[in-house]
Amino acid sequence: MRVFITGASGHIGSAVVPELLNAGHQVVGLARSDAAAKVAAGWGAEVRRGDLEDLDGLREAAAEAEGVIHLAFRHDLMRAGDMDNAAATDLAALRALAEPLIGTGKPLVGTSGTLMLTRLGLDRPVTEEDSVPGGYRVDAENMIIALAGQGVRTSVVRLPPTNHSTLDTHGFISVIIASARKAGRSAYVGDGANRWPSVHTLDTAALYRLAVENAPGGSRLHSVGDEGVPFREIAQTVGRRLGLPTESITAEQATDHFGFLAQFVALDNPTSSAITQRLLGWHPTRPGLIADLEEDHYFAQ
Repeated sequence: MRVFITGASGHIGSAVVPELLNAGHQVVGLARSDAAAKVAAGWGAEVRRGDLEDLDGLREAAAEAEGVIHLAFRHDLMRAGDMDNAAATDLAALRALAEPLIGTGKPLVGTSGTLMLTRLGLDRPVTEEDSVPGGYRVDAENMIIALAGQGVRTSVVRLPPTNHSTLDTHGFISVIIASARKAGRSAYVGDGANRWPSVHTLDTAALYRLAVENAPGGSRLHSVGDEGVPFREIAQTVGRRLGLPTESITAEQATDHFGFLAQFVALDNPTSSAITQRLLGWHPTRPGLIADLEEDHYFAQ
């Protein structure tokens, strides 16, 4: 299968591209810089220069492909607090990618996040059957699912807040570690009992491959290995590895300590992937988050 991938050289893309190539697929990766193009080409992928604002280029690339995986997102805008424009750019890019796929039966795999489901206020782990009517990034997820009714074999991979591995250099775990170093302490909010799901990046890559190959149209998929790790345990592990104290802070102190991540660190987000595992035969096999934090790669200066 010839697969077009946005975000090909990013954290998740750097695992998905080799996963697809090793399975015998052809990969065309979107690259917005010379550095990104060099990385993708080094793996053996064909490179298409462009970015999420090049809507005509996205339409053309999708039309030439047999399947599309959309990983790119304007994380720079999100980190700067401009979440509206980040979401609007994503929606416009998705519409452009989907347009030439309508009525073809070709697969389109999108990306969302499990943290969005905390808006439901459930007292149980969320499942793939749970959904939110609308909101930040949810609008894109719902649009992808709806396209299944227009002859596109769509699926959405919901990512947990932590996709961890040696490939993760700018994700939430890296932010937590950097915040602890800067503050001279590792922190959690309140009693830190809120839970974050997590998964190894290589397990996520396998799920994207299975999704583009076999996921039924309209599927919501959970890339989750650890159903829920208490945030306090994450903070304690980080503190111990850095040789720093671990302390509880208030919600008001969280912004100073965590920056943009403050809006997420106290969310309780236990998440099941049981339906995904049954549907696609996907089973996470790599180390969990705490085991990965016991390795050195996150803490090398």
